[in-house]
Amino acid sequence: MAGEIYLLRWKRPDRIEVYDVITYRVQRCLTVPNCRGFADITSCGHCLCVYIADDIAECLHRLPVQGIPTRWAVDDVPCGISVNAKHNVIVTCRKVRKIKEFGTHGNVVREICLPGEIVNPRHAVQSQAQFIVCHGRLGDSVHRVCTVSGDGRHIVHSHGGQPGSDIGQFDVPVCSAVDSNKFVFVVDRNNCRVTLLSPTLNYVGQVVSSSELKWEPVSLHLDTQRRRLYVASNEWDGKNYTLGRVVVFSV
Repeated sequence: MAGEIYLLRWKRPDRIEVYDVITYRVQRCLTVPNCRGFADITSCGHCLCVYIADDIAECLHRLPVQGIPTRWAVDDVPCGISVNAKHNVIVTCRKVRKIKEFGTHGNVVREICLPGEIVNPRHAVQSQAQFIVCHGRLGDSVHRVCTVSGDGRHIVHSHGGQPGSDIGQFDVPVCSAVDSNKFVFVVDRNNCRVTLLSPTLNYVGQVVSSSELKWEPVSLHLDTQRRRLYVASNEWDGKNYTLGRVVVFSV
């Protein structure tokens, strides 16, 4: 946003580190007041603000570039968040299988119930009138990426099924991003890779392999203007995340 990269860290007292998009040098640090948990982060270049999903306080925090931080209740546990073309915030609520859309100051735009076969949705992005939804966690029988109709009633396209590492399979798809041509980049966490899908969710290829990431990918951001893909990956020792880094790819 505005030539800067906002990196969310679980670190006190500074929660967000701001980097220059060219030099990757730290510019400043931001504190999120009264934040109890971090589920996801996204930004809006139009409204010039950063949003943080707080899964413990069940709210969203809004940090403007200039102004006073605010927050509003989600009334469910937020998981993944994104911003749509109308500059509204799309919030995925995993436990209740809902997508909630909010205006930039927290006004409720709509709530969408997802189809019953979408279990444990992790993240959703809006692509035109439809939603791209990642779903599935450890122990689930289905791990997929789905295109869901705007009213949430129908699955239009899907990719994945039984969890695995073969082509056409995912093992905990955690988030996605859509480029200007409607191709979909998907973080496949336990396979440590990023998969590229066509606009109809057909397999195109692996754009980032496990050898390039080294650790578990947990999030990504696509800069369509600069054609850069930022992938956040963390080292897991079996109990805790011990190290982390952001890997940048040209796409």
